[in-house]
Amino acid sequence: MLVTGAARRLGKAIALAAADAGAQVALTFLHSADEARSVVREIERTGTKAMTIACDVRREESIAKAVRAVLKTFGQLDVLINNAGRFAGAPFDKITADQWDDMFAVNVRGPFLMSQHCLPALRASRGRIIHLGSLGGEKAWATHAHYCSSKAALHMLTRVMAKALAPEIAVNCVAPGTIEGGDGSEDRAFIKRLAKRTPMQRNGTTQELASAVMYFATASHFITGQILFVDGGLGLD
Repeated sequence: MLVTGAARRLGKAIALAAADAGAQVALTFLHSADEARSVVREIERTGTKAMTIACDVRREESIAKAVRAVLKTFGQLDVLINNAGRFAGAPFDKITADQWDDMFAVNVRGPFLMSQHCLPALRASRGRIIHLGSLGGEKAWATHAHYCSSKAALHMLTRVMAKALAPEIAVNCVAPGTIEGGDGSEDRAFIKRLAKRTPMQRNGTTQELASAVMYFATASHFITGQILFVDGGLGLD
């Protein structure tokens, strides 16, 4: 299994859940080398093989190098989890063209290119691709135009890929709502207000998000093209 952006937060929880399920895990990082190595050590203590790879999903040559390293070490690839992403907010009239382009480069172009480079291995294994979307890809957040637009694009990419890559590869997407510790947000007051607005009266955990990802990683290969919202009902507003 290859998990992008898995040194911290959601990616770390996904990598650990995959290892608990018995998967060999390759995880990429951009800047968090020490954290990534710590995750690998934690996985290896369970007796499961793991590796870490530096990768900038905005750069195709970096993606190609990472995929080659995974296949050289593991020999095959069964599941790709496109977790690496960027989250940011700004008033609509303050978003710059560079901010817009960078958001799409990480959140849409990155998963697209990573998936392309993994296709031969995933076709050979009849594997799975799982994207990490967002409730923001469904709901219009006034102060997150570039983020919401990028995740909406990723949701559509999921559906297109599910049709284009069938029947060899199943493609799905997990779209979290508010996850405690999920994006590194320090606005605790805002996080608490969201919990009160959520029908389940709390925010989600990284473990709950990882559980949803592992569902798609292990569920019937017949399930494809789905967007699974893990939001405690917040999106029902």
